[in-house]
Amino acid sequence: MGLNQVAAKVAIAEVPPLAQAAIRSLGGAALVLAWAWWRGIRLFERDGSLSGGLTAGLLFAAEFGCIFLGLQYTTASRMAVFIYISPFVVALGMPFIAKSEKLRPAQMGGLLLAFAGVAWGFAEGFTKPAAGDLQWLGDALGVAAGMLWGATTLAIRGSRLSSASAEKTLLYQLGISGVALALAAAVVGQPWAPTLSALTWASMLFQVVIVTFASYLLWFWLVRHYPATRLASFTLLTPVFGLLLGALLLGEPITTRLVIALVAVAAGILLVNRR
Repeated sequence: MGLNQVAAKVAIAEVPPLAQAAIRSLGGAALVLAWAWWRGIRLFERDGSLSGGLTAGLLFAAEFGCIFLGLQYTTASRMAVFIYISPFVVALGMPFIAKSEKLRPAQMGGLLLAFAGVAWGFAEGFTKPAAGDLQWLGDALGVAAGMLWGATTLAIRGSRLSSASAEKTLLYQLGISGVALALAAAVVGQPWAPTLSALTWASMLFQVVIVTFASYLLWFWLVRHYPATRLASFTLLTPVFGLLLGALLLGEPITTRLVIALVAVAAGILLVNRR
């Protein structure tokens, strides 16, 4: 998952952002359909999940539209940090869905710490932008993507999708977002590179097969079989790997402000999920 932003950033040079996001979703949806057919999993029975599925799918489309558009203006490392504002959106919204998940004072402190860290890192886009004068715009789209990711999770938890299979939940998000992003790409009409390099093909294959299909299904399976609170702590590894891989593979700078933001987000997640 940490390598996902790096792979997307590499392919943007040849595949326009919205088109790339659409291919990612549509390819993943096709693999989910093939997987469900092979396993004999029924996906199209009426179970009252349509409205929740449409909402989750459109939010998912908006989230990845923001991520891929934002990568044009900011670094993959910064994007990997800013989208992890998502757990805090979920933490703030869940009490409205399940009263038993009301936040304690220590959890509120974790939220404030994380938001402060994000604000600290975001301010760098105005003072010392490493990715250009529009870095602040890419950072803002990353924050928006994180909020949309959290909203997608809340839409799933607050609808009939919470009892649907992992495959059906994922297919709603990938199928609807794929169509919406493809339409958006057609309207914008950004040009493609005449030919795609081997690195871009590898990046697209990695995003579709490994991230969008395999890692998402594996995550849903883990959530069903292991305590969600313990699993949440492992999500801290994603922005860490994103930061390190962006520096290692793309030569992106690791600034003090970005490291402080990462540490604050990590500490905030730990406080929110602490028993």
